[in-house]
Amino acid sequence: MLRRTRIFLFAFAAVALAGIAVAQTPAAKTPDLTGIWTTYRAPAAQAEGRGGGGAGGGARGATPELPLRPDAKAKVQEYQKLVAGTGDTPGGYCLGTGMPGSMMGSGGYPMEIIQRPDQVTIIYEAHNEIRRVYFGSRIIPEGDRLSERNGYSTGRWEGDTLVVETTKLDEQVDQRYPHSDKARIVERYTLSQESGQKVLTAQMTMTDPAFYTAPVSETKKWSIVPNGFLMTYECNEPAWLHRLEELRTKSSQPTK
Repeated sequence: MLRRTRIFLFAFAAVALAGIAVAQTPAAKTPDLTGIWTTYRAPAAQAEGRGGGGAGGGARGATPELPLRPDAKAKVQEYQKLVAGTGDTPGGYCLGTGMPGSMMGSGGYPMEIIQRPDQVTIIYEAHNEIRRVYFGSRIIPEGDRLSERNGYSTGRWEGDTLVVETTKLDEQVDQRYPHSDKARIVERYTLSQESGQKVLTAQMTMTDPAFYTAPVSETKKWSIVPNGFLMTYECNEPAWLHRLEELRTKSSQPTK
């Protein structure tokens, strides 16, 4: 009886140790996107001094017309007519670009990615816009999500590809990629090495049956900035400095 008990205990211990070994086996390592990223410029474009705002980093040609539905196109034209000649933009009133414009560059400003297992945080220097991509238990039920210009983003890994899905967007007609509040944006991020540079590529597809007759796709590429950092984008500072100058002028005037 004692021998059988010892055999059982040895067997139980072996199974337990095997279970611990499996539990401690590290999961497949995902690519690390952490760092400061700036718009990718192909070496040829750099040598010729061209800009790099396009998908491939070189000079861009004419922007293709978006497949907007007639009623959506009318909304966009109404907005453009409203602000024509004023110079007014959302950014001038400290509003961020919103998705997908923020991801596509917001004027060529750099961005920072901070990565951890349950969340990827993306900080765009332009307008200090911040996006949070949630994973696993950090994802809240759809009914609890609030809409905003950058929407609500969830992520998952498909091998070495980070897939980000964004919904709960505000309707926007004030950016390059207008959309309704029913739009859905999928981004697929991959890392590569190109001409000795660490390159991050995002393939974006936006579907929005309320605004478009077909999905809208675009590609954006960034290169890493070793030991880089972002500057603080103080949208209100010029207006505040102007206000101080007005007060100085007023205080220097002789009192009656």
